[in-house]
Amino acid sequence: MGHGHHHHGHDHHHDHAHEAESRPLPAAMDVNVPDSELTPDQLSRRSMLRRAGLLGAGVAGASVLAGTGAAAAGTVFGNGQGNGNGQGNNGGGNGRLLWLAGDHHIHTQYSSDGKYRVVDQVRNGARHGLDWMVITDHGSVNHSRIGVEKVNPDIRAARDTFDETLVFQGLEWNIPAAEHATVFVHPGDNEVSVLKQFETDYDGGVRNATGNTPQNEALAISGLNFLAEQVQRRKVKDAMMFANHPSRKGIDSPHEIRAWRDAQPRIALGMEGAPGHQAAGIPAPHGSGGGRGYYESSPGSDSFPGYPAESYRTWGGFDWMTATVGGLWDSLLAEGKAWWITANSDSHSNYGDLSVRPADTDFDRNGFHGDPVYGGPAMDVEAGDYWPGQYSRTHVGSAGFSYAAVMDGLRAGRVWVDHGGLISGLNAQVRGGNRSATLGGTLSVRRGTDVTLTLEIALANGPNWAQFVPKLARVDVIKGDVTGTVSDKDTFRTPNTRVAKSFEVNKSTGTVTLTYQLGRVDRPFYLRVRGTDGNRTQAGLNGASVDPNGPALDVMGDADPWRDLWFYSNPMWVLPQ
Repeated sequence: MGHGHHHHGHDHHHDHAHEAESRPLPAAMDVNVPDSELTPDQLSRRSMLRRAGLLGAGVAGASVLAGTGAAAAGTVFGNGQGNGNGQGNNGGGNGRLLWLAGDHHIHTQYSSDGKYRVVDQVRNGARHGLDWMVITDHGSVNHSRIGVEKVNPDIRAARDTFDETLVFQGLEWNIPAAEHATVFVHPGDNEVSVLKQFETDYDGGVRNATGNTPQNEALAISGLNFLAEQVQRRKVKDAMMFANHPSRKGIDSPHEIRAWRDAQPRIALGMEGAPGHQAAGIPAPHGSGGGRGYYESSPGSDSFPGYPAESYRTWGGFDWMTATVGGLWDSLLAEGKAWWITANSDSHSNYGDLSVRPADTDFDRNGFHGDPVYGGPAMDVEAGDYWPGQYSRTHVGSAGFSYAAVMDGLRAGRVWVDHGGLISGLNAQVRGGNRSATLGGTLSVRRGTDVTLTLEIALANGPNWAQFVPKLARVDVIKGDVTGTVSDKDTFRTPNTRVAKSFEVNKSTGTVTLTYQLGRVDRPFYLRVRGTDGNRTQAGLNGASVDPNGPALDVMGDADPWRDLWFYSNPMWVLPQ
């Protein structure tokens, strides 16, 4: 890492905003840089891209952008806003996308329950193939008092050292009246001051506002409004929020999720489709024998009473809101609401690591733990986490290699996620007439137009961290009618969504192309895609007629994540007019 084609100054007050426009392609991705000029890490990265068929022309899928970042996120019909890609044509291939892998939920020694240095997390994330990362230490009184400032020099140093990795500063927000969320901003002179004021004024833990009350729900909206105001006033170039592990405690009610998104659709963008802590379900004695994702709770006093018992567990490693066909996520998509999913490590203490916290650490006084001590007595098989990129990856279709391009791609919903390296690449296109759209996009066509979904999937052509090559067994296309805004804001079901098409994948290497003829369209609908290694399936919660072979409910104490791999895409809408 640290290839000499791009360097930052080390001035603490250096403004990183120019990087959005000027950062070059990472050397490993740039076919004009010969192998002989690459560092060992870069050469390893290039080899990984080659195995996946993602180097050179293949690294960028056909773009359907109509002007990156130009349109506001909103609903896909009825208000003229578009959904972040420009309503209708989406460009039909004017330009190309880089698919950049990342993780927006990473803890360090600046979290009370964290351990690693920023440089440890960034180095290992880069080693596991990540292009971008967000450092998200826990919001707390101590963190708001000194932690935000103290972690910033470490983040800036990581940006300088790992100049082929985009490192954002954020925090894990205790959402008033709800769960946690990632909040992060575009790098710049005011990143610390904006995050510090946000945490001080709007963090539920800092403000003693964690209870399920209307006042606390209103405070959460005020926090999102504050972030939007900072962007509007140009204090920071951009800011965004993703809800973390939304079903873990059952306290993110459907009406709260809708309220966040409706209040600030350019800030509140989505949720973890799959939580971190994926190693927590590895059976004892080889693991902690807990709940995958640390989804081990049961309803509490602040939980939404309508959620079923099954919502407190993961399904194939994914959150119940995402994994249930016709469930909460689909109910939002059926309204035409842009609400995206991600997958992250939530790394605190990593499975198999040998480091420990120093005995003389004083977090309360210092705002951070001392540097981890390596060479512990034994590998930590009780830890529930993986290094960033080691198991979970969020892939973002970006118009370039920059902070702004990643944020634009996230906002537009050009995102797919995978576990365990199940696949290497996904190019999804829905086409009708002379128009096309990709993930997060909207295809507007004349009523009666023939529409086709085409999926190009780069299979896993190399071993993952667990030293086996995953095999994709089946791909499902999930289709749902767009039925409009609901009157009951606590709705978490939609009856007109189901698995519409399944493909058996009879190939283990290279690329597979799947085509689904949707016919002549006469009503609005959306599509989303998932795939599995086929090891564990069961009928979905809404019945076999809706989802005959969905992910299985993860078993407490017996949920080895490497034996149950899935990928999920964000949706595409089709609007006949």
